[in-house]
Amino acid sequence: MSILAFSLLVWLGSFGAGLLGALTGLGGGVVIVPLLTSVFGVDIRYAVGASLVSVIATSLGSASTYIKKGYTNLRLGMFLEVATTIGAIIGAMVAAFVSVKVLGIILAIVLIYSAYLSQRPRPENFENDALEPLAAYLKLNGTYPTPDGLISYQAHSLPAGFSIMLVAGVISGLLGIGSGAFKVLAMDQAMRLPFKVSTTTSNFMIGVTAAASAGVYLTRGYIDPGLSMPVVLGVLPGAFLGARILIGAKTQILRIIFSLVLVVMALKMIYNSL
Repeated sequence: MSILAFSLLVWLGSFGAGLLGALTGLGGGVVIVPLLTSVFGVDIRYAVGASLVSVIATSLGSASTYIKKGYTNLRLGMFLEVATTIGAIIGAMVAAFVSVKVLGIILAIVLIYSAYLSQRPRPENFENDALEPLAAYLKLNGTYPTPDGLISYQAHSLPAGFSIMLVAGVISGLLGIGSGAFKVLAMDQAMRLPFKVSTTTSNFMIGVTAAASAGVYLTRGYIDPGLSMPVVLGVLPGAFLGARILIGAKTQILRIIFSLVLVVMALKMIYNSL
């Protein structure tokens, strides 16, 4: 295969990854790593390096649109990012002492159950929710735009959401996977935020996490410009398109897409573990 054909195919795959990552809040790495390793035979370390760059590009490409439109809760994202960062450090420290294969199967089961939970109907009327003192003190509540105007929402169960984010960081450090799925689930299920707020805030957060990891891969020489360039050039327009689609998309359709991606991720984790 010529370099031009290779770059074009990587660009097409990356475009789809950016689109999917922006819609679900999971980041483009969910698609990029399997695509590069399984289809193109790229070494896993270089694939992960390119994936981290793609996650940053997805976050930058979609987060700017979400922030401008008023979906992303910046204060909440920065608050929860503290837990994710601490968890990632813990995960990296204990990685040598944990059976990653067993953990992968357990997490796959959790993802499948999470996909089921995300499909359970939940009312989208958040204006009558009770005010939580801690969330009000930290100013983590907010509003998001709908066809009927701005709707206010309250952040619930901050300790539970913070704890899940801590676990998400540990999982990311242990398995080397993006923790976007657990971030979305923590905000959507535990903290009872609107689904669009959960996915857009996750998009903002994954860029911060990936930027820290990308620095390590860059110093180790695992970010290849020739591979990363078509990935970024594909992910960026895909992320911009995904951001525009999400704004007008129905929440239930987004939940279905999110659940399907979770199931695929779970099956891949089981396959890798076995």
